[in-house]
Amino acid sequence: MEEKKLDINSIIGFVIIFGILLFMLWQNKPTEEEQAAEKAKQEQLAKEQKAKEENQKKETYETTSEDYSNSTSSDSTQLVALKNKLGAFAYASTLPSAKDATTEVKTELLTLKFSNKGGFLSEVKLNKFVNYDSVPIYLIKDKNTAFNLTFGTTDNRTLNTEELYFQPTVTNNGNNTVVSMRLKVSESEFLEYRYEIQPDNYMLNFTIRSQGLNDVINTSKEIELAWKMKTFRHDQSITYENRYTRLTYQYENGDKVDKLSQGGEDEETEENINWLSYRQHFFSSILVADKPFETAKLTSKDLVEDEEVDTLFTKQYTSKLPMSVAAGEINEPMKFYFGPTDSKILKKYESDLEKSIPLGWGIFGWINKALFIPLFGFLSSIMPYGIAIIVMTILIKILLSFVQYKQFLSQAKMRVLKPELDAIRAKYKDNKLKAQQETMALQNKAGASPLSGCLPGLMQIPVFYALFMFFPTAFDLRQKSFLWADDLSSYDVIAELPFTIPLYGSHVSLFPILAAIAIFFYMKMTTGDQMASQPTQEGMPDMSKMMKYMIYFSPLLMLVFFNQYASGLSLYYFISNLISIGIMLVIKNYILDEDKIHANIQVSKAKPKKQNRFQKKMAEMMEKAEEQKQVQQKRKK
Repeated sequence: MEEKKLDINSIIGFVIIFGILLFMLWQNKPTEEEQAAEKAKQEQLAKEQKAKEENQKKETYETTSEDYSNSTSSDSTQLVALKNKLGAFAYASTLPSAKDATTEVKTELLTLKFSNKGGFLSEVKLNKFVNYDSVPIYLIKDKNTAFNLTFGTTDNRTLNTEELYFQPTVTNNGNNTVVSMRLKVSESEFLEYRYEIQPDNYMLNFTIRSQGLNDVINTSKEIELAWKMKTFRHDQSITYENRYTRLTYQYENGDKVDKLSQGGEDEETEENINWLSYRQHFFSSILVADKPFETAKLTSKDLVEDEEVDTLFTKQYTSKLPMSVAAGEINEPMKFYFGPTDSKILKKYESDLEKSIPLGWGIFGWINKALFIPLFGFLSSIMPYGIAIIVMTILIKILLSFVQYKQFLSQAKMRVLKPELDAIRAKYKDNKLKAQQETMALQNKAGASPLSGCLPGLMQIPVFYALFMFFPTAFDLRQKSFLWADDLSSYDVIAELPFTIPLYGSHVSLFPILAAIAIFFYMKMTTGDQMASQPTQEGMPDMSKMMKYMIYFSPLLMLVFFNQYASGLSLYYFISNLISIGIMLVIKNYILDEDKIHANIQVSKAKPKKQNRFQKKMAEMMEKAEEQKQVQQKRKK
């Protein structure tokens, strides 16, 4: 095979190609101006890379002023601006925690989220409860609350903590969890919100304190704590829930408990506040002071103007509480309660928090606390809640049956005396004063009086009103079903209406209908007896007509007014009136004997009867009035 050799022509070709390449490279060599521009570009890229690396070494921060939020100036310029605005507290905005972030702590009862911005709770969830629509109960969420401390500084600034960033730290103290939110001037100087969370407890220990800020915070100026909240709607009827959503507070060192208006807007300034409760019907957010706040400006605003439109919030509360400062440092221990408005739970905290529940004033509240709450608590522990209401109603009616008996006995006596009373009025028809004297004398001898029938009825009013306050506030009834009622603490529904009737609503409740029917028949029976026992006199036909109207008006009022009330309350009135009808029939047909009553009256009339001091006084007044009348008649003649 012939061997291939590199000839002279190939060598010449390679040399020519190499030369051409060298020429092309020489032709494309950059000019001095281009080389200078390239050098400047490289230096600029190096500077930008260095700045980028420096920025990555420190956290970027948001400024607390809207003026700086969209700023495109350098970090050093922003830092100067922060120092000009925040003074010593500008340090807090350069820390890694200076961002919108939250810290979560969860117990069996509560899920809590603490916000870096403002240092307060941004979310409070009650783990064991849901609302009418099976959505978890949140007392704080989506910025419905604001907690702010306003204070002055020694370099004449006024700062608000809700605009500043706190640094969170979570530690365990035995079984308790401690969340420390610190607004720092330096690592050893800060304003702290300290939360201590206990397992299985709705109460949080909360302390506002400062360390090393006696030369930073101006204690000669007022330091004001402001707590605002919009309360969420949790119940089926926002109107009914809003009726029991109130700002309640204890003041004057625990001597008094008061509340702001249920509707519209209200404002009050009080002294020596022990606690204040932002009550949302069955749930409450309560601030408890270890030492009373000297003064408090409280406001409440009703947010429900139209229940078809305003369906998210019920009330808006605001409390402004000036704080005292001792020895140049802040140290204000207090507590927060986030939980059910349940008297059994609130009593455990020994701060009279159960007084925030509207059980009625005076004797009405005492009846609820001493009788109905313990009785219903016992009954509901051994039987279903609906049955417990029925059994409690039976026991109450048995207890009051002697009052009903006295009422019917008085009416029976008046019926027996009616012919004699009518005869007296006919005999002295021209002398009403004399007729009145004779009537009172006869009633005194017979031991019968219209007042003796009224007084037993008046005795039932405290019980009636106490129960009226008990059922809407009974937390145990919440979301407990009975028969067709899904929730005994809310209205029952048997039909939804395609329209809304003013005052009535857009649904039909059955328990109020049953209660209205029972009230109608009860009033029909009792009104007939009352009319039969009343003596015939002038003006009686008009009175009779009014009483007949009441027979229809009272059931109608029950039907309309209670259509949106707690079905447990309507159940009580239904059973109560059924039992009253039964007791009345038994007393009239098997216990009271009018012939025997008549005989007893005749015996009583024959006996000498002493007048009591009131009767003597009335007789004397009537005699004097009669004498004056006779004198006036003689003068006219």
